[in-house]
Amino acid sequence: MKDKDAPGESLIVKNRRAFFDYDIEEKFEGGLALLGSEVKSMRTGKVDVVDAFASVDNGELWLKQLYVAPFEMARSFPHEPRRARRVLMHKREIAHIDKEISRGGMTLVPLRLYFKDGKIKVELALVRGRKSHDKRHVIAEKEANREARAAMGRARKGNG
Repeated sequence: MKDKDAPGESLIVKNRRAFFDYDIEEKFEGGLALLGSEVKSMRTGKVDVVDAFASVDNGELWLKQLYVAPFEMARSFPHEPRRARRVLMHKREIAHIDKEISRGGMTLVPLRLYFKDGKIKVELALVRGRKSHDKRHVIAEKEANREARAAMGRARKGNG
C-alpha cells in the first residue's frame, strides 16, 4: 500500500477514515517514543489507527488508543497493545496544539504512520468533526469531480 511517499519515506499505515469523518485544519509531524517490540510489529504493518487520538497532558503530547499488535517473538517482554505513546515535538508546537484544542471543537488525530530515514514518524492533524449532512455533501462533490474527469477523458479519446 504505497502512497506517494517522499524520498526516504515508506508508509506503515494511513487513517483513511479521518479524511471522511473530519475537516483537516492543520498538520504536524512528530516522532514516537516506542519499545523495540512495537517497532518490529510496525515493520510488519500490524497497526490500527482508526480509534487513535492525541492529547496534551502536562505539556507533553500523547498518542492514545493506537493499536500495535504484540510482536510474537517478544513473548518474555511483550508490550501493551493500546498503551499511550509519547509524541516527540517541539514545546512551541505542543503549546500551539494545546491552545487550539482547548479553544473547543478541535481534535488531534493521526493521519498516517511512516518510516522517515529509519525512524517512525506520525503525521497528526488538528481536525473538526463533520456532521452527516457534511459527509453527504463531500461524497456528492467527489462523485461530481470523478464524473467530470471521466467525461474529459472520453472527450480526449474522441479527439485523438
